[in-house]
Amino acid sequence: MEPVWLKSYPREVDPSPPIREGSVAELIVEHCERHRGREAFWSRGRSLSFGECLALARAFAGWLHREGVAPGERIALMLPNVLAYPVACYGALLGGQVVVNVNPLYTARELVHQLRDAGARTLVVWEPALPAVEAALPSLELERLVVVGPRALHGAAAGAPPANGGGPRRLDLEAALAAGEGIAVPLPRLGPGSPAFLQYTGGTTGVSKGAVLTQRNVLADLAQQHAWSAPFVPAALAPHRLVTALPLYHIAALMAAMFRQLLHGGSCLLIADPRNVDDLVETLRTQRFTLLGGTNTLYAALLAHPRIAEVDFSACYLSASGATQTQQPIVDRWQALTGLSIVEGYGMTETCCYISQMPHDGRPFNGSAGLPYPLTEISVRDLDGRELGIGEAGEICVRGPQVMAGYWGRPDASREALTEDGYLRTGDIGSVDAEGYLRISDRKKDMILVSGFNVYPNEVEAVLLAHPKVLEAAVVAAPDAHSGEAPVAFVVARDPSLTAAELLAHCAGELTGYKRPRRIEFRATLPKTPVGKILRRALRDEVRG
Repeated sequence: MEPVWLKSYPREVDPSPPIREGSVAELIVEHCERHRGREAFWSRGRSLSFGECLALARAFAGWLHREGVAPGERIALMLPNVLAYPVACYGALLGGQVVVNVNPLYTARELVHQLRDAGARTLVVWEPALPAVEAALPSLELERLVVVGPRALHGAAAGAPPANGGGPRRLDLEAALAAGEGIAVPLPRLGPGSPAFLQYTGGTTGVSKGAVLTQRNVLADLAQQHAWSAPFVPAALAPHRLVTALPLYHIAALMAAMFRQLLHGGSCLLIADPRNVDDLVETLRTQRFTLLGGTNTLYAALLAHPRIAEVDFSACYLSASGATQTQQPIVDRWQALTGLSIVEGYGMTETCCYISQMPHDGRPFNGSAGLPYPLTEISVRDLDGRELGIGEAGEICVRGPQVMAGYWGRPDASREALTEDGYLRTGDIGSVDAEGYLRISDRKKDMILVSGFNVYPNEVEAVLLAHPKVLEAAVVAAPDAHSGEAPVAFVVARDPSLTAAELLAHCAGELTGYKRPRRIEFRATLPKTPVGKILRRALRDEVRG
């Protein structure tokens, strides 16, 4: 497809930024040294400077080296957003190991799948997550278990290692850092195709797979993000502080907090549990911040909080959103509260974060996923793989230096995902308009086929969310003897007086007949991924019995 989006680029954005050579480890050392006196990470009242973070990361790399952990081995991090995360992540990368991010809320079954798939023998785990690890241990081949207590790196006593029987050797993070202090580890000599991360897909549409993100993938994504955002970072608001509410094991937060802020010399306010909206709002009330990243769900939760009006947004110049489509009513209410629009972005684990984003030059939210990033090619294709034209909807395919090398240990899945001409099949349905904006209709697997007509859940959900009494909504396909499939809506009401009849009447005025929900079910909550993406798959499985 012709890159029609380039004509809509802000003039300040370089469409072909150079990609740094070398390794991610070299980037970490260079920028931590450059910004060594500045705050890098803040968590629950404690700050780490870039210099302190680098020293601790070197100690962690020293411990791994002392343990005989070779470059290329996988190190699993099962941590929320706490100070231990950047220390362990940077430390593993400095030693040439491959970081495997693990959700600390995983069950034993989920943990066994991921760690066995990755072949990880070292696990850094959040102490409250130990019960799941204990249950999984008989099915794992772990050799080392580093336990991070809730007060780790806050100057408090260490937490809870004992319990060594015949399993992996246990120690707390502070003991590992003490054992590695002073051990010089030479920076690894890694080629551009060497893995930096095994980043597991969310599993919202099937089995979670490890996307192999290489040194070049990470450095390319940074070059793209820097070209897109750096011209619009206001120097007058420095030092910049990013509210990091999305978990660091998610690709968007990982790249923004751990690396893009590193380039800017900005710091991150680490939010360990964004589901605790009271604590999040208290942090926003008491800490100065200049950037905020979130999801549609997070912004909705903040808007619903009774103390959100007490937050000072005067230093914040950017509110960004991703992971799931942001709804227009949320954008409108957020702008009314803060004076800020929400900058929508679109990306995937498999693309090391972003594929496209709205420009940062103040353009209003337009319901699109923005413009394709620099160095990114888009091809919209039909079911037979033929490229479609401007405005025609099909599967979005992406090619660029940020696209993964493939799935770890899954050559068949890699061949299915990556075309012979190097494009990633995203599984998303969308189109590119005449101005180059990428518009996402839906997940290919979420599309509902009603008597041969395509129904996209996002469209129906947007109508439902426009009703003032609706807080959340999800639409899935249910089997139907007459039409093959029919839309069913699951709704969380903002106002308990809302009835199904009232909502169906609202839909009748906004949607043609075949798009309207066949029935509406009210729920107290909807199933979600840890980053707030509604799990349509779980609801679809429910209605199909």
